[in-house]
Amino acid sequence: MAIDNTDSGFFSKSNDLRNRILFTVLILSIYRLGTYVPLPGIDAESLKTLMQSNQRGLLGMFNIFSGGAVKRMAIFALGIMPYISSSIIIQLLTGVSETFKNLKNQGEIGRKKITQYTRYGTVLLATVQGYGVSVGLENSGIVVTDPGAYFKLTTVITLVAGTIFLMWLGEQITQRGIGNGISLIIFSGIVAEIPRALATTFELGRTGALSATIILSIFTLLILTVAFIVFIERAIRKILINYPKRQMGTKIYGGESSHLPLKINTAGVIPAIFASALLLLPITFSNFTFSDSETFLDISSLFSQGKPLYMLLYASGIIFFSFFYTSIVFNPKETAENLRKHGGYVPGIRPGERTAYFIEDILTKLTTIGALYLTLVCLMPEFLISRYPIPFYLGGTSVLIVVVVAMDTVSQVQTRLMSQQYESLIKKTKFGR
Repeated sequence: MAIDNTDSGFFSKSNDLRNRILFTVLILSIYRLGTYVPLPGIDAESLKTLMQSNQRGLLGMFNIFSGGAVKRMAIFALGIMPYISSSIIIQLLTGVSETFKNLKNQGEIGRKKITQYTRYGTVLLATVQGYGVSVGLENSGIVVTDPGAYFKLTTVITLVAGTIFLMWLGEQITQRGIGNGISLIIFSGIVAEIPRALATTFELGRTGALSATIILSIFTLLILTVAFIVFIERAIRKILINYPKRQMGTKIYGGESSHLPLKINTAGVIPAIFASALLLLPITFSNFTFSDSETFLDISSLFSQGKPLYMLLYASGIIFFSFFYTSIVFNPKETAENLRKHGGYVPGIRPGERTAYFIEDILTKLTTIGALYLTLVCLMPEFLISRYPIPFYLGGTSVLIVVVVAMDTVSQVQTRLMSQQYESLIKKTKFGR
């Protein structure tokens, strides 16, 4: 009977994981449904014509992170980018503002306060961007059926509500699903549009716009890029940690060795997302001018793919956020202090401050390699897209997000499965007779 109860407990745990996966799929389905619900007061045919003539550059970049909602001008057209932009600003403030530094050091209470400020910032940025979208739509021609203050008001309210709802959906996935809610929302939007991007590419080959050699070369490059991403993301640098022997009574404890694993790309996909979000901010504010003005066209053209300014700013943003985000998620001084408290030490390095310098030096070198890797992966396919009519969804940033988020999600599922198996094994060993 004890074994049967244990087995039933194991299956109930497995059901918990299954329910989490089903809940995540349900939430992502709701998100995808929202990308097809259009804003009120939009002429669909005029919008389709406008988007077909502006698929490159800013709109294409914005369309990636909204899961295709921009080209349909749906209620989720702003996507989750206002939340990411707000997170960038708050995290920058934690590095320069004493108030936010104190909040960060207050533990759970401070974390809740920072989350609250991030949400307030999301509402503010979504309002500004929503108003910019409404002005841009009104001045783009005949897309808006009834322009005026009422259209601006309804558009801003709808887009802000859509962003807040997406933020809530992401939090639900993180808490009740399989985790990585915000990343999974972006991931699902990109993956849902990839089949259409592949069909478009093959159609270009059928019509002769792209030769078979170019298409084959592009897909070969994509496969090599995916393999390169998996290789780098799995690569770690192990630092040997020794623990001295300690005698307690008649028994001797310790004396074993372990490793401190450091990833080459500690920041993950965050730098690419943050850099893209930062590039969208100046264009959003330029929407307050008329879309057919010289200033707007000049600014928009500078941020189109293949342009030197776009490439330079994108690469600089990726490198900056690689170092910045790594410094947030990994603190060498805290790691060295924790090792010293538990009696661990790096062979040949004095515990404490010297160990912190040693770890920081290795982490800096790894972050440099990781930043260059992210820059190469994100920018190399962009040059091809700027020369050939390849859809944005086959770009380096899209591939990077899909592969990294998929790997993280699989790792989380495997971790949950392993923890359930260990719990079942412990119960059987302890109680099963």
